[in-house]
Amino acid sequence: MEVNTVFQRLLNGEIIPPSDPQAHRLLEASFDTKKLLVQMNNASDPKEIRDLLSQITGSQIDESVAVFTPLYINYGKHTRIGKNVFINFDCVFLDLGGITIEDGVLIAPKVSLLSEGHPISPDQRHSLIPKPIHIKKNAWIGANATILQGVTIGENSVVAAGSVVSNDVPDNVVVGGTPAKIIKEIQTI
Repeated sequence: MEVNTVFQRLLNGEIIPPSDPQAHRLLEASFDTKKLLVQMNNASDPKEIRDLLSQITGSQIDESVAVFTPLYINYGKHTRIGKNVFINFDCVFLDLGGITIEDGVLIAPKVSLLSEGHPISPDQRHSLIPKPIHIKKNAWIGANATILQGVTIGENSVVAAGSVVSNDVPDNVVVGGTPAKIIKEIQTI
């Protein structure tokens, strides 16, 4: 991989303006990913789905991972998925800023992981601001939850269905609401 590509700069947290000389590569890469997504989202064999997801992410997806398609990803190469992960139907991963999903994570239907955003200022609005999302071991993301850029979900924590998470979530808690707030602690043995 080239050292200073637009993709590496995104992973490094650099804001990419639309005038960036490599900005066109973002669209090109997303269309390349879409070709593989069409195949994956029309497959029914779990191994074929994992193999196509491995191509999309550029990393080996473990045989313990289960993905119920459709799954939508805009790039893919900045997504890392651990072992024993379950991803349910109709999820959206915008991963140019980086998405890490550790072992044992459960992701319910219609979850959005959005590692990218835009400036509030209208004259800079088309710039891309990347910040990684990190979902730690054994977390459970409830149906229709949205995890925004720069958020870490703590180990064993639960995000209630329909929540919007804009701040880090500590280990062993349940969060819910918009914006998500701690509802209760989870007792571990």
